[in-house]
Amino acid sequence: MLDQIFDYLHFNFSLEAPIVLLILVFLEAVLSADNAIALAAIAQGLEDKKLERQALNIGLVFAYVLRITLLLTATWIQKFWQFELLGAAYLLWLVFQHFTSPEEEDNQHHGPKYISLWQVIPVIAFTDLAFSLDSVTTAIAVSQEAWLVITGTTIGIVALRFMAGLFIRWLDEYVHLADAGYITVAFVGIRLLLRVINEDFVPPQWIMISAIAIILTWGFSKRTEMLIKTEEPEKTEVTK
Repeated sequence: MLDQIFDYLHFNFSLEAPIVLLILVFLEAVLSADNAIALAAIAQGLEDKKLERQALNIGLVFAYVLRITLLLTATWIQKFWQFELLGAAYLLWLVFQHFTSPEEEDNQHHGPKYISLWQVIPVIAFTDLAFSLDSVTTAIAVSQEAWLVITGTTIGIVALRFMAGLFIRWLDEYVHLADAGYITVAFVGIRLLLRVINEDFVPPQWIMISAIAIILTWGFSKRTEMLIKTEEPEKTEVTK
């Protein structure tokens, strides 16, 4: 999708660069929703709000370094299908871990639990890297303009941290959101796997975006009963 936009604009530093940067940042934020949910769910495995924030902050610093490395070596990396296969396997393994985890009192899967901050940080960093493999072709389109790539990636990481912070709170508020997030992770993993098998099997990006939007709509469709019950007394007090 983005490479077509770059072709259309015929990239020119003086005029098109700010437009391309805005498009890159906007689409980075839109397409990072599934990534943000996955990172939030991973951090939530610490079951300590302070540690969750620290895990996201430190993990995304490492993720930023890995993203820059990936983008600057994108032309070389794309020659080796093994990278995409590893990324697909890793994301699908995360999905398997989530859906095979024991159900808790609310009859929902909550993924693996972690006892150490440094258990979570590598998982966050490599999960973001696996997601970034899905957009490596876009990086090649702008690889000659390193400053633009780095600026877009920097803003994207900041937006991802903000979104992951929101999703950590929403995961406690919405019953199906964690499952919905991991289903979208499965979509990305399957997309990477199809790219390894045959590029012609890869669905267009608009189909991926539409499918993710539908799944996330379901994810936000039901709030937790505990939250609803705590809100009801407040409403009755207001009416009195």
